[in-house]
Parts: sequence; structure tokens; C-alpha cells
Amino acid sequence: MALSDSRVWLSEHHSLLTPHCDPAGLTWCEHIVTGSSQGLGRALLEEILANNERVVATLRNPAALAELGSKYPPEQLLVVPLDVSIPSQIHEAFERTKSHFGRLDVVVNNAGYGIMSEIESTPDEDARKALEVMFWGPVNITKEAIKFMRDVNPPGHGGRVLNVSSVGGYSANQTLAFYHAAKFGMSLIKKYCLSLTECEFPIIALEGFTESFTKEMLPEWNIKGVIIEPGGFRTAWPTDSMIRLPSLPQYKVPHSPSSIMQRAREAHKFIGDPSRAAKAMMQVASMEDPPLRIQFGTDSVLLVRNKALKTIKDGERFEELSVSTDADDVDQSKVMEMFAFANT
Repeated sequence: MALSDSRVWLSEHHSLLTPHCDPAGLTWCEHIVTGSSQGLGRALLEEILANNERVVATLRNPAALAELGSKYPPEQLLVVPLDVSIPSQIHEAFERTKSHFGRLDVVVNNAGYGIMSEIESTPDEDARKALEVMFWGPVNITKEAIKFMRDVNPPGHGGRVLNVSSVGGYSANQTLAFYHAAKFGMSLIKKYCLSLTECEFPIIALEGFTESFTKEMLPEWNIKGVIIEPGGFRTAWPTDSMIRLPSLPQYKVPHSPSSIMQRAREAHKFIGDPSRAAKAMMQVASMEDPPLRIQFGTDSVLLVRNKALKTIKDGERFEELSVSTDADDVDQSKVMEMFAFANT
């Protein structure tokens, strides 16, 4: 459908599609959701459609959405094939969004998967591919979103970019290191560096990128980013979206951190409801002043809080050693004045 035809249809059916939608306000209507075939992405897609809002659903295999495609008209649901590791496909998805809807309010970077293996057991090729999907994919999508929300949307209308990270983007565990590395931001090789789950790597990944991107936006653009940190949700992620690689013999002992984690994982029942996460994401997307980070699930709230408190405690414990590295002419009482621009 041509853009002019789509806008005519939307005008005629405005009472059916988001009657509360105000293009000059903060009740968002047009969405892009990546990784929409299953899990949180599928739950969000269905919630958007149930709320009579409009969405571009991207995924590698469009056939997975055939049922929804037959239920909703193309004026409300546009399904676009997309491998987020291919920049040209990302650009094409945004071009199709522009020609089909003419506006874009919310982008949700949700596509991803897990690799379960120790760091040493994971081939570089597998690790790099994971980072292409879960870091560089969202990076390139966010860059396209900025241009669209600033240059295509009405001036000052802006938009929201929700980057779905994980509680593992803040607090990592053994056997999922490269998943954590993609989500984390600035990482640290520490803790269980025997295994790939909770060892992070020195890269500026999704959370650090999102924080920087948000701070770079001019206020009048009204473009804001949010980091979503889900805990464990009852989706197919641990099975259909998880690649399990064989461990090296040295890790196949009962007392290795990865073996302990595996036993704990098998006994653990995820507590999150995907449909409730979808409703929460819709609420976050509509906020005039959303948080930079928000946790979904009691497990995520507690794990993030515990790590934040431990970071503060460690900082206080070793503060004397930390500040001993300052030059003699430094006035420590005025140091934070140098970082007023950071808006931390």
C-alpha cells in the first residue's frame, strides 16, 4: 500500500485504531519490534495489536507470523523479514516503515539468543556472531531510529528506543559470558572466569551504548532510550533460543562453577509472565520521562539491587586506596564539578 493510501485508511479508521493516539503527545502508536517470532517479542507484538496500535514486526522467518498476518490488516501489521546482523536489511526495514506508516514512535530491540558454554570452550566465531546479533544489531537499529525520529517524524515528536537487555546485562553469571558481554556495557573479567556465563569482557556493549546514546540526544529531539532488564521469563528462550556448546574436559567436574550453575539452572523455575512484561513495556514506552534502566521481575530487581549495594560497599571499603592515586594538587571535594556535563 502506498503511503498516501495508508494515511487515508488510518484517517478513516482512527476511531478503531488507538482512539487515544495523539501525534503531538506521548501516546505512541507506531512501533518496530525485532525478534517478534516468540518469547517477549511475540508477547509484545500481540499486546500492541490487542491495543489497536500499529506495528512493524521483524523476524528472520516471516512465516512464523502467518496466523497474525491473516488476523490483522496490513494497515495495522507489517511483517518484514530481518536478520539484525545485516545492516542493509535494517535500513530496508526502516525504509519500508517510512513508506507504509510515515511515522515511528517506539523501537524495541529484542532479537537475541544465548550461548551456554565456558569462555575457553567457545569458538571465536560463535562468540563474534552473538555480538553481531545482540550488540551491533541494536546499534545499527538505534542509529536508524534516531534519524527517523528526528528527521521523518514531526519536529519535536521524537520517540522511544527500548533496548531489551537482561538482568545479565547488569549482573553476570558463569557459562553465559558472551551473552552477558553483548548486554553488559563495560565488563570485567572476574568472579567465575572459569566459565562463560558470568565473566564479562572489556567491550562497550548494549547497556553502555544505550546510556551514551541517550545522553547524546538534544532535548528538543525528544528521543529517549530505555534499558529493559528482564529476569527469567516463561518463554522458550532456555530451549529454542539457546545454543549449548560442549565443555572442555577440565570443566566436567562436579565442583566447577559451570557445573554448579547448570545444576542450579535445571532446578530453577522462571517466574516472569511474558504478557505482563509486554504490558509493562507499553507503559514504559508511553512515559514522558522514562527511567534509563528498569528491571522486570522480582529476581531482576533483587539481583540488580544486591550487586549495586555490593559495588557501593566495595567502593567504600577500598576508597582510601582508590583516592591515593590522585595527584597531589587535586582538591577531592571539587572533583565531581568536572563531571557536571555528564548528568549522572
